[in-house]
Amino acid sequence: MGCVPRFVVVRGKTGLRLAEAFERAALGLPHEEAFRDVEIVGCRAQRRGATTVLVLTVDRSGGVDLKLCESLATRLDALLADQTESFTLEVESAGLNRPLLHPSDYERFRDRNVRVLTTLPIGGQKTHRGKLGGVRGAALLIHTDHGELPIPFEMVKSVNVEYDPRADLARDKRERRHADKVR
Repeated sequence: MGCVPRFVVVRGKTGLRLAEAFERAALGLPHEEAFRDVEIVGCRAQRRGATTVLVLTVDRSGGVDLKLCESLATRLDALLADQTESFTLEVESAGLNRPLLHPSDYERFRDRNVRVLTTLPIGGQKTHRGKLGGVRGAALLIHTDHGELPIPFEMVKSVNVEYDPRADLARDKRERRHADKVR
């Protein structure tokens, strides 16, 4: 899935050109052999004083490490070398509590714990936690302690995976037991 530009539009022609060049470069990265396994989670350009800060957020199966971030930054810097405006480039991991931005994310992270923030209260709350159940029609489904909760997409402010280290430890333990049984 492509980059979802989350640009804070930079005023002036030069800033807009830089933001557009950054978006094109970011969208092109997964098409390069070295970065085929990289998912562009988001990108944004924001004016800070006399410079523009360009932020690329990425994910990869198995995780993102410093070496990958450095490689991506080096490649983006080369792709943006013809830009005359001053900029700072940041490449970051989507993190353990990564945002879910694309429709495909809701299937990919099905059955994972999520936190959903809504624009209006549902059942008296704007923050909802539970297991992601995917999508039904125009609603995001989460399974809470009180049952299934459909949340209309127009009310969704943000959705993030909630990392649970205990779940990772339990999964690792199950995998080790399974590996011992197979031997």
